[in-house]
Amino acid sequence: MFKGSIPALITPFANGRVDYDGFQKLVNWQIEEGSHGLVPCGTTGESPTLDHDEHRKVTEIAIDVSAGRVPVIAGCGSNSTREAVGLMEHAAKAGADAALVVVPYYNKPTQEGMFQHFKALNDAADLPIIIYNIPGRSIVDMSVETMARCYGELKNVIGVKDATGDVARVALQRVACGPDFLQLSGEDQTALALMAHGGHGCISVTANIAPSLCAAFQNACMEGDYQTALTYQDRLTRLHDAMFVEASPGPVKYAASLLGLCSDEMRLPMVPVSTQTQKTVRSALEDAGLLG
Repeated sequence: MFKGSIPALITPFANGRVDYDGFQKLVNWQIEEGSHGLVPCGTTGESPTLDHDEHRKVTEIAIDVSAGRVPVIAGCGSNSTREAVGLMEHAAKAGADAALVVVPYYNKPTQEGMFQHFKALNDAADLPIIIYNIPGRSIVDMSVETMARCYGELKNVIGVKDATGDVARVALQRVACGPDFLQLSGEDQTALALMAHGGHGCISVTANIAPSLCAAFQNACMEGDYQTALTYQDRLTRLHDAMFVEASPGPVKYAASLLGLCSDEMRLPMVPVSTQTQKTVRSALEDAGLLG
């Protein structure tokens, strides 16, 4: 059910407020362009600066507009277990297909603390959980052993969005958890390697602005046609790289503005990207054949 190209959706803003109409259009466009699923309210969607009402409404819109055409994996992460439970309970009632839950950031929990966090979520709502392991932002790194424990002991934990950048981790998690353990890349640049190691797809930043290309890349991977996948990878590599020359979602929002998808507005402490980054992003879009 959860496979292929799954954009981590940006959240459009206009004059400081969420542009809900713009978000609806973005969801429809993503599905029409071939995306295999959607993730609202992740880090790329600026969840840290959405208030609770906004967070819930964005999730609801993604579910309502998608109308079952593709699965919706609702971002429900927090460094407060109680807050994450509330977001998961809402996502379940709203009809989400799964929850994406980041390993708690800033608090620096131990491996036991991480397990207990996901156990509380598992026990609170009957909704599949995808662990989001991103040490670069959360500081802590869930070990392979703890991940295998979560998968083995918690019935709702089904997989991981892996943003460690460590391709060897994918193979180790596959051996520890088995081939049915869902492994989604959390970094576009490593998605090809993850798929070749038995992965299932990518929760993608680049897919916000190149959904059809990212979907075609994933389709080739899922068909085992890695030569075709490599052709797409070559075309997208500069764009993947450009999305992280500054903190995300700055570059992808600027790219989206160039394509007429939404404004590049973000909320503090995120600020508009530099002039040099603008040049880099524009050049990468042109190189991928998406602009000019």
